[in-house]
Amino acid sequence: MSTRAMSHRVHRVLTRVVLVASMVAVSAAWVAEAQPAAAATNQFKGVNWADTRDNYNSGWVIPDGLSASDTYAQVYSVANTDVKAFQANLGANTVRLPINPPSVSQAWWSAYRGAIDAALADGMKVIIACWTESSSVGTITNMSAWQSMWSTVVSEYGSNANVYFEPLNEPYGYSASQWISIASSWLSEFPSVPHGRVIVAGTGYDDHVTSEGASSALSGTLLSLHYYSTWNSYTTESAWVSDFNSRIGGYASRTIVTEFGAPMTTGINYLTNHGNGQYQSYLAAVTDTARTDSMGSVYWAGLKTGDSYSMESHSGSSLSNNNASGVTQVRWGWGY
Repeated sequence: MSTRAMSHRVHRVLTRVVLVASMVAVSAAWVAEAQPAAAATNQFKGVNWADTRDNYNSGWVIPDGLSASDTYAQVYSVANTDVKAFQANLGANTVRLPINPPSVSQAWWSAYRGAIDAALADGMKVIIACWTESSSVGTITNMSAWQSMWSTVVSEYGSNANVYFEPLNEPYGYSASQWISIASSWLSEFPSVPHGRVIVAGTGYDDHVTSEGASSALSGTLLSLHYYSTWNSYTTESAWVSDFNSRIGGYASRTIVTEFGAPMTTGINYLTNHGNGQYQSYLAAVTDTARTDSMGSVYWAGLKTGDSYSMESHSGSSLSNNNASGVTQVRWGWGY
């Protein structure tokens, strides 16, 4: 074979190799797009740091241990101490913090940012969640103020991969379709925020996520589920598990249980009576299911003085656990 003929043959072979390689690459890309990899949310092992008056406020929301007169440096110092206690005492890596329009639009924001910044500096994930002005108000009171609040927050933290945004907590004043419309509008308003860092509340009191999970407008977002031991009176873990799963449907891989809790100051042993105790079987159901289905969970409350559900209490300059068995059960749900 002549050198020229051999050259043409080599060229034809190389062309085929490149063509086949390109087709394989395109095919692989199509398969990856058509069949996205399964996800999970168990990277969230968290607690709510709440206002002692509750997070529903018409004024500033001020988490337990902070004061309206605090400076940024003072807030940062307290937050740094408490976050480190959440980490050391519980193994938490996430803290959920409340906001509302007054807290962001008024003077408190310049100080309150210290809590977010301290948590981030300590390596925590931070969920920033908006509360309405009252527990009897399940809708956004002032849409313009709500949008302005989120513009400020996203401008400040939108580029930080460890900050997650929860547009509204417990939107029970809206129907599922109304709430999905508002949540999808939030996504359109802030297109620079990846959908995977937006946590959309479930319908009602965040008590079902099936409608939000099925909505194409909310594709790729995370979902927020609340579930409490007072919502039913089951005394067996299996009954709680069945009810719990009905609220999640097929969306466990996108769901974070952003609120769940039980009494931690009354001496209950949560490592027993999973088959005949209301609180014990409830907490076992949530944590066992979260562990099995690789769901993240954020306990209510990590710190809230006066709330019997509070996992932690003030102890000198730090925090201490209120119920060792409760800590063990919650940590089990986190995968420990």
